[in-house]
Parts: sequence; structure tokens; C-alpha cells
Amino acid sequence: MNAAPTNSFVSGSDRMIEIRKVSRRGFIGNVFSAGALVLGASALPVTSLFDAQGQTPNPDYPADAAAWHPSVYLGIQADGTVLIVAHRSEMGTGIRTSLPMVAAEEIDADWKRVKIVQAVGDEKYGSQDTDGSKSIREFYGPLREAGASARMMLERAAAAKWSVPAEECHARNHEIVHAKSNRKLGFGEVVLLASKQPVPKKEELTFKPAADYRYVGKLVPVVDLDDLVTGRGKFGQDMKVPGMLYASIERAPVFGSTVKSVDDAEARKVTGVSQTLTIAPYQAPYGFQALGGVAVIADNTWAAMQGRKKLQIEWSQSPNASHDSAAYRKELEATVRQPGKVERNQGDVDQEFASGKKIVEAAYYVPQLAHAPMEPPVAVAEFKDGKVTAWAPSQNPQAVQDTVAKALGIKKEDVICHVPLLGGGFGRKSKPDFVAEAALLAKQLGKPVKVVWSREDDIHFDYFHSVAAMYLKAAVDGKGRPTAWLGRSAYPPIGSQNDVNARYGGLGMMGWADVPWEIPHIRTENGPAEAHTRIGWLRSVGNVFHAYGVHSFVDELAAQAGRDRVEYLLDLIGSNRVIELRPEAQRAQPNPYPIDTARTRRVLEMVAEQSGWAKKKSGNGRGFGVAVHRSFLTYVATVVEVEVDGKGGIRIPRIDTVVDAGKVVNFDRAKSQFEGAAVFGASLALMSEITALNGMIQQSNFHQYKVARINESPVQTNVTVLQSDAPPAGIGEPGVPPIAPALCNAIFAATGKRIRELPIRNQLS
Repeated sequence: MNAAPTNSFVSGSDRMIEIRKVSRRGFIGNVFSAGALVLGASALPVTSLFDAQGQTPNPDYPADAAAWHPSVYLGIQADGTVLIVAHRSEMGTGIRTSLPMVAAEEIDADWKRVKIVQAVGDEKYGSQDTDGSKSIREFYGPLREAGASARMMLERAAAAKWSVPAEECHARNHEIVHAKSNRKLGFGEVVLLASKQPVPKKEELTFKPAADYRYVGKLVPVVDLDDLVTGRGKFGQDMKVPGMLYASIERAPVFGSTVKSVDDAEARKVTGVSQTLTIAPYQAPYGFQALGGVAVIADNTWAAMQGRKKLQIEWSQSPNASHDSAAYRKELEATVRQPGKVERNQGDVDQEFASGKKIVEAAYYVPQLAHAPMEPPVAVAEFKDGKVTAWAPSQNPQAVQDTVAKALGIKKEDVICHVPLLGGGFGRKSKPDFVAEAALLAKQLGKPVKVVWSREDDIHFDYFHSVAAMYLKAAVDGKGRPTAWLGRSAYPPIGSQNDVNARYGGLGMMGWADVPWEIPHIRTENGPAEAHTRIGWLRSVGNVFHAYGVHSFVDELAAQAGRDRVEYLLDLIGSNRVIELRPEAQRAQPNPYPIDTARTRRVLEMVAEQSGWAKKKSGNGRGFGVAVHRSFLTYVATVVEVEVDGKGGIRIPRIDTVVDAGKVVNFDRAKSQFEGAAVFGASLALMSEITALNGMIQQSNFHQYKVARINESPVQTNVTVLQSDAPPAGIGEPGVPPIAPALCNAIFAATGKRIRELPIRNQLS
């Protein structure tokens, strides 16, 4: 339910948004040299505000007891220009627009007089990790408070100048207005006086009523729109530095192998190639370190890649050389048939299973997956005077600082990471191993270096999303409703990044232990699994496989009961109630995000209505499936329609999705994320799979690691994003989890064939 567009945003020529990349110190220097007001807010939910210089904490408002670093988010120049720092990375979500909208709303700025400043990596901005669908959730409050503080200081400054009560002065579209005397002052006219005002205490802050919003919840085009559609947008691959060299790196074909010997004679004969360099292998645990290998250095990317093909390298034996994904699957499937580490234990599952009720069991499998963003990893780095400057499409520039500093043995503050646009990320670009490679080579060469990954590199050497096996068991009553529920899952843990002995996944609260069903006896468990490749998070993380298993099993239970799927789900959700599954240690503070089954029920009922579920008739190759899932604190219900031909071909005519993500800042961007999630989720379910044989990844490019083309994607996607007063929740990831189970449930409705393993293409061909 998008708001109607306002006239201010219809014409591209009317939008005077300017994007400038400057350092934190440069930003502070620029605004102060012009005579400016600068306000900061902490990145923590409990915000501490700072003095007008944005430098040191105001003693009246001490920082939170936990360690944290202040940030400058908002500045106003003497000419009235409002500068807003975008400290999160833009990779298509619109976050570089949405976060500044919050501050601009509260200060009541004229959006045409706002300049967005892209932050470099610096812990003073708080978390810059653009991951986990948490940018708005974590920073809506701090940016709102920063804007409100600035507005109140401007209003008080104008009141002092006019000798009128401050409560009679109000910010209105980049001006301070005193209605009684019909006087107005532009922000620039009062900024110097405002900078001398004391920062309001948090309890003094007043916020605009939602009825007066001009930006939040409205249609605001992304600030990069013109550059993106005209090809002027600068992505990581576009970054260039004078005197820059290019590198292509041959990495070990088996994870854990190292270089024993190298013959580069033929490589150095390639025109443009100047030399080769060896990058030392990572030291376990692998973390975000460079993998190691042999780099071919050239004066252009093509030459570097051609020279790399001619390298003759002997690799050491790796303990992962015996890794076989087919055998590993059997190992995981055997694991989930045995008791595991208990994550949730409610009631007495074992006693209920022994009570004589009907028992239903099923097992599910999801393969390892690659991120495969449109833009493969790339980075430019320069090492000079003991310091590194990097230009990298990173989801977490502070992780770049940490990783590069450790790799080169320098201080974190001596690493500067500039963040251009990201050509997709999905979680891959929060892991800066590729930036470490560029920095290591730049130090050795004494010149700027650009490391470019090919698509084959991207797929072979990814931080793969975990393969997973799942086993589910239920005892059901006479109506087919579960009275006991047991779920066991096993998958190589993300924790293996930092712990070589990690065996347990720790993702139970991602769609497994946090099921909202009103069942008296529930137990979920996690079985041990060893990682044989680099493991990392991918869009929606553990929800990718857990939602598939849980909601496929629910559909099986409904089918055995002979009940309508939506009616069965509503019965399983049960009464409207709040479920608290947080550890006791976390309950000292009120939880703004408990599981609210009323919200689960609402999105399910609405998607049934939107899709016309009651009128749907399945069979003869046409079917409809449904799933409802909560992830990243957002409630999502999805109905998928499929058509299956006699040869196993699948067409998806329509997907309907209803979303309750709490308070939404930018409805257009939110809607687009769920439209994209429908394509992404369908692609993963239909065709994506990473396999290994003798330790080597068998896929190399899109002819083997399949992703949906336009003719294979959903034809029509209808997304309804609900208005809500609940706290802001996730947007980028929660649209993915319901797609696979709803799709597989639809295939069952169409054909009678149950899909218990992914990808689907392997089951219908």
C-alpha cells in the first residue's frame, strides 16, 4: 500500500540531490570551515547526543556504559545545505536514501537541499555492517533523534533572535517560522546561532507526528536513480587510481591446500604481464583472511587473467581433498536421525510420541549455495607511508579495516575504506578477503593494485551457504493437528570462520526453534557437522533451509489430514498470543520484538484474500501453495501459483506476498525488495546447487550454477506492505524464506509429487 507520490519527486530535473564521497575528517573540516552546525548521535538504541562541534561527549549526557564510538551524521552549512551521512552500503536496497530520509524528516529539510555524504569505514559511525536486514531497525531511532535535536536547536536559536518563546517557532521545509509575526528564517540564516545552543536532553526531544510526514512512508526516489539509469553510477569495478596495476589470483582448487612450487615462465611471456607474486596462505581459522595463492600482475585485467592460465603450480595435499558432497549429504542425514543438541524444549515430546497417536515423519535436504552477485568481488588498494587506502564494494567497511590491518600488521585507524556502489552483495561482500588480497599486493609492489575476481573465482572460492539436512516428526490427533513436534537439523556452522572446532550451527532461532505453532510439546535440536569449505551467511541465512523444511512438513500434515492449507495453518498458529523465546539473560529489558501470532495470522489471512485462495482449484498440472514465516522480525505470507508440464517444465504465473515489517520508511524500496526476493527465492529453489568432488567445487559459471533467467522467473509478483506502528523490522531478507516451501507445496498440489530436496529441477527432470 504505497502512498501517493508528492509533486516534489515527479520530475528528475527537480531533484537536486548530490552525492559526495568524503572522509569523516574531511566532512567535519568542510562543514566547520563554512560555519556550520553539526550534530552526532550514537549508533546504539539508547542514544547519547553530543556538543555542537560533534567532537567530544557532552558531560550532561554520558555515553552508555558499554564501549561505543560517537558518530557525526548530520551537518548544516552556512548556506543552509543539509549534509546527511550515509554510513551503510548501497547495494540496491535504497538504504543510502532511506536512512537520510529519517533525519531529513525530523529536521524538516527541503529534500532538494539535502546532500548525501557516503561515509568511509570508521567505528565512530557505530556499526556499518549492511547485513542482517538491520540498518533501519538499528538506526531509525538515532537518526530520528539527531534530526529532532537539530530542529529544536534551530527553533530555539530563531526564538532567541526574535525574543519569542521557542514553542512558538517551528521548522517548515528548510525554514524556521514564527506564525504569530509572520516571520521566517532559512536554516542558513540561523545556523551559527543554533550551533551555540545546548543540545536538548533526550527526554526533551519532540518528534513530528506521522500525519505531518513528507518523506517517511512516502514515495521518495533513490538518490542514485539518475546515475544508475544513465550509467554514471560508480561501482567497485569502476574504481581506478593513477599508476594502478592489475592482479588476477590463482587460488588452491581444494580448500586448505597451499603452494608447493610455481613455474611462472610462460605466464610472464604474456604481453602486459610484469611479474608474479605469492600470497601467503591463511592461518586457521580462516575468518576473512586472503586464501593465498599466486597473483599475476599486469597493466590490464585481461593480461593478468591470460597470464594466470599459464601458471604451473603444484599444490599441497589438503585434509579436505576427500570431501564429496554426496557422501557428506548421507552423513548429515544420518546425523539428524540421532538426538542432537537441544535448542528448544517445551512439554514432553517423547511421552507424547509414546501415547499411541498417529506419527508423521519426513526428511528434507537443501544443498550448498553460492551468492553469485552480479558484480564479483573487486578491490583497489594503495599502501603508502605505512597506511592503506582501499576502494571496495564492501558491506562492512569496518571489517575491511580490521582484516587489512591484521594482514599487514598496521593499526586499524591507518586503513581507510571508501565504499562505492555495490553491484549486489547478498552477504558475500561483508567478508573482505578480496580487499586483503589487494592490500597485501599493494604493499609488496609499492603501487596501487586492483584485484579482479572472475565469475569462476566468485563461484569456486565463495563463502558458501550451508548445506542442510532436516528431520521432522509429529504426533497428530484425530483432526490431523500436531500435539507433539520434533525437529532436528544439521549443517556446517558459520562459526567455523573463527573456530576450527566448531560443529554446531547455532541458527535455531532462524525458523527452526522459533516456530509459532500452538503445540503443547515441542523440541528442536541441532546435530554436529564439520565444515569442509568456507561457510558464510547468504540472504536470509538459516531461514533458507529451515523455512523450507518446516513449511513443507506443515503442508504434508495438512494433506494427510485432508484439510485446506490456509485453514490448517490458521489452526496451527492458534490463538492470538505473544511468545517469548529469548534467553533469560536478555529479558532484563522489554523485548520490542516478541513473536506475535496475531501478526502472523494477519498476513496469512490477507495473502489468502489477495491471492483469491478460496477460489483456487489445484490439479492437472496447475497448483497453489502457501507458507507464512517470520524472519528478521518481519512477518511474511506468500502464495505461489505454478504450472507444471508433462516434461517437468515449471512456470510460475503469479506470486502474492503480504508483509508486516513494522514501521516502513520507504514503501517503494520495501516493495522492490520483496519483488526481488520472489525471484531470488524461486531461483534458489528451482535450480541452484553447489557440489564438491575430491574437495573441488564442480560448478564454475552460470552454465553450471544455475540462476533463473527472465523467462524462468515469476511472471507476476504482487506485494502488499502493511502500514504498522510496530518498531521497524527487516526488509532485505525476510521475503526469501517462504518462497521455496510455497513453491514446492504448489507443485504437490499440481502434480501430487512431494519435493523433499532442492533444487527442484533435479526432482522433476
